[in-house]
Amino acid sequence: MLEKFLEKTQFESYEDFMKNFKIKVPKDFNFGYDIVDEWARISPDKPALLWTNDKGETIQFSFADIKRESDKTASYFQSLGIGHGDMVMLVLKRRYQFWFAITALHKLGATVIPATHLLTEKDIIYRCNAADIKAIVAVGDDIVLDHVKKAAPKCPSVKKYISIGPKVPEGWCDFTAGIENAAPFVRPEHVNSNDDISLMYFTSGTTGEPKMVAHDFTYPLGHIITASYWHNLNENSLHLTLADTGWGKAVWGKYYGQWIAGANVFVYDFEKFEPVDVLHMIHNYHITSFCAPPTVFRFLIREDLTKFDLSSLKYCTIAGEALNPSVFDQWYKLTGIKLMEGFGQTETTLTVATYPYIEPKPGSMGKQGPVYDIDLLTSDGRSAEDGEQGEIIIRTDRCRPVGLFKEYYRDPELTHEAYHDNVYHTGDVAWRDEDGYYWFVGRKDDVIKSSGYRIGPFEVESALMTHPAVVECAITGVPDEIRGQVVKATIVLSKEYKGKESPELIKEIQDHVKRTTAPYKYPRIIEFVDELPKTISGKIRRVEIRDKK
Repeated sequence: MLEKFLEKTQFESYEDFMKNFKIKVPKDFNFGYDIVDEWARISPDKPALLWTNDKGETIQFSFADIKRESDKTASYFQSLGIGHGDMVMLVLKRRYQFWFAITALHKLGATVIPATHLLTEKDIIYRCNAADIKAIVAVGDDIVLDHVKKAAPKCPSVKKYISIGPKVPEGWCDFTAGIENAAPFVRPEHVNSNDDISLMYFTSGTTGEPKMVAHDFTYPLGHIITASYWHNLNENSLHLTLADTGWGKAVWGKYYGQWIAGANVFVYDFEKFEPVDVLHMIHNYHITSFCAPPTVFRFLIREDLTKFDLSSLKYCTIAGEALNPSVFDQWYKLTGIKLMEGFGQTETTLTVATYPYIEPKPGSMGKQGPVYDIDLLTSDGRSAEDGEQGEIIIRTDRCRPVGLFKEYYRDPELTHEAYHDNVYHTGDVAWRDEDGYYWFVGRKDDVIKSSGYRIGPFEVESALMTHPAVVECAITGVPDEIRGQVVKATIVLSKEYKGKESPELIKEIQDHVKRTTAPYKYPRIIEFVDELPKTISGKIRRVEIRDKK
């Protein structure tokens, strides 16, 4: 399948990869027809989705199965009046119906809005009115249904509420019965153009209201590099990305690039995350490739890995937040597998990564990839030199990269603020070493300026994470009359240190940071908390910590 979209698929080196990786974009590309249905045509029995849940149920879907079920779903949606350009929100956790629904909506030329089940009534009302959402397809559990039903009176644009079960409230459409009784699907005459909006995410920003990040129909092709050249997948891979379908990470790791590569996507549908259960999945199903945020690996390395056969696991990737070197070192020590970090945003596909052609440097995001023209911009508008901090920007004067967002929907002012003069401003700060590796510093707003020094939260957090007392932490700046700002650490303690909070422990942690990194970076203020405030996608809300009185 890759040969249809790449001029060259195999690369001998990073230099070869950078020079010769080129995506061929077809006219009116549609993931549903051009990938799912094409696999079903040429290899109908090929495994596509291996789904299991915490109740012990397991189903293996082939590409022929996905085509059949997505066609039935598309026909059912048509009968409900859903078609080209309609906004449809999916709140489906990790249920396999998500893959039927998103593929069906692509086949209709509709716009998919994946959403997490953690949305409150207020969140749902905001999204429905901001995007004029026409239909909501939701998992039929009490909490999700309750929030949607409470929001409904204030969501006039929503015409259809659809439940996949087990509960189907009065007045709602029954998804299961609907697709079972659907008429044969007839493909619309003109489904989409490449620049139509196919997918939209409400970003769970660390400040302000969520932005509506709109992607066009070519966006899936941008994830060829994610799956084939970062996850390192092929047609024999069984890949697990740990993510709820409401997060952008789901289409990064459980759908687009993986199916273009012909990999079998593994989905573990659970209600409560238990590290040991993930290890059981790898052991029992012989998963070959695994991607998760650093937080997950921090939990996994605290388990007794000798109890599990992880020999099937050949490749591990990490994204979602910066990777602490201590986690890299411990995972490598326990498994012999090097964690390959990657960086991107909801607005992009993979932009910087540790590709198979380069050796990882623990704590580094890796190197620039061939799709995006990356630069670092200093506060005075220069391109940063090696070793100098700057905002990560993407230049598009030579070409607009496949995978870059189309716009912030209905907000031209915000779009222009982030993307103007052929430059997209990510808002993230990093520095580049002499070998071309990028090192994450933090969001522009999170960088601390203390006594003339610029201190990135991540570098202090990395030092803190090497202390056995620290499970999670967040670094913020606190106003100070003398220094401008001082470093504050908000820390979640490990279970061994719970109840042992004391001035002695604070000093021990401070001294540890002084020894581990530059002494001026140590946290002058330390606060112990039971948990850190986070967005619905799991990012630490440093703004909430800063604003706490």
